[in-house]
Amino acid sequence: MKAVAVFPDQKRISIVDHEDPSITNPTQAKIRMLEVGICGTDREISSFQYGIPPSGEDRLVIGHESLGEVVELGSAVSRVKTGDLVVTMVRRPCPHVECAPCRAGRQDFCSTGDFTERGIRGAHGFMTEMVVDDERYMNVIPPGLRDIGVLVEPLTIAEKAMLQLWQIQGRLPWGGNAPGRRAVVLGAGPVGLLGAMALVTAGFQTTVYSRSSANIAPLVESFGARYLAAETVALEQMAERVGQIDVIYEATGASRLAFEALKTLGVNGVFVFTGVPGRKGPIQVDTDQLMRDLVLKNQIVYGTVNAGRDAFEAAIRDLTEFQKRWPDAVKSLITGRYPMEAFQELLTATPAGIKNVIRISN
Repeated sequence: MKAVAVFPDQKRISIVDHEDPSITNPTQAKIRMLEVGICGTDREISSFQYGIPPSGEDRLVIGHESLGEVVELGSAVSRVKTGDLVVTMVRRPCPHVECAPCRAGRQDFCSTGDFTERGIRGAHGFMTEMVVDDERYMNVIPPGLRDIGVLVEPLTIAEKAMLQLWQIQGRLPWGGNAPGRRAVVLGAGPVGLLGAMALVTAGFQTTVYSRSSANIAPLVESFGARYLAAETVALEQMAERVGQIDVIYEATGASRLAFEALKTLGVNGVFVFTGVPGRKGPIQVDTDQLMRDLVLKNQIVYGTVNAGRDAFEAAIRDLTEFQKRWPDAVKSLITGRYPMEAFQELLTATPAGIKNVIRISN
């Protein structure tokens, strides 16, 4: 069967003949892949910045934002059934007994760093025709989400951030649920826009702050958020317009912007990092001001990566809500669907639009 794979040592990416997988464990199921979303991680792997093939192999089948249909079941499978639409989790636990997160089924918090991730590190991904995996990593989505289900995995980034946010703000006597809560999203890519939708759904007065691009402002406003363009509104002006900022959700991977924005965070505020910047030159940071604010304003800063089942379940629930409230807006996040043969331009050229998807089968 066909698959898109990178050959890190050869600095090459191509469509390859990949072995059709078979069920070898009674709790496994076979999935016919329908769609695979393309993100910055895929493009970085395709430029050979990282990406690790399975042990003993010279290639890595990429793709981790998946949507598939179950076509075959192992004898002990009970969580999914044939015909179910599923989104499969990305990370797999490390083998070390001392890793409490992995032993608890929360490999998204793995403490050893020896995990594998499908399509990224040590395990083949989903940009292929058929996949076999254990049912415990599969999340069933309603048939009504067929057209946008490929957005579930990128939405889990925001959902994990939100789950942690509510736990953290539970430290406040009022649980962080005071009326008029304000959030700022840095970045208007897929992770930023999905995060903004999640924050609006959670009741935050939400502002998206980003570099301008065509049609972004009307899209943001269509789901009840406000858009401010970085080219015309300085960070200090953004903070004045927003007022007390309770949450900043960073989705740019731009460290300079992030640390400058951190200065605008309000009292008792939370700053969430989701981006991973490339290795560039050092930047100057006013550490004295940041430290003073963190202490004197009771602020919290945390980073979040990957997601557990709770975040996948929240993403499916919220994507259903997005579709009900803003069907045109959420559908427009998917810029285009392309055949596998279009992989070269999609993975190596400058990205166009919001979210591009490779259609594996109908």
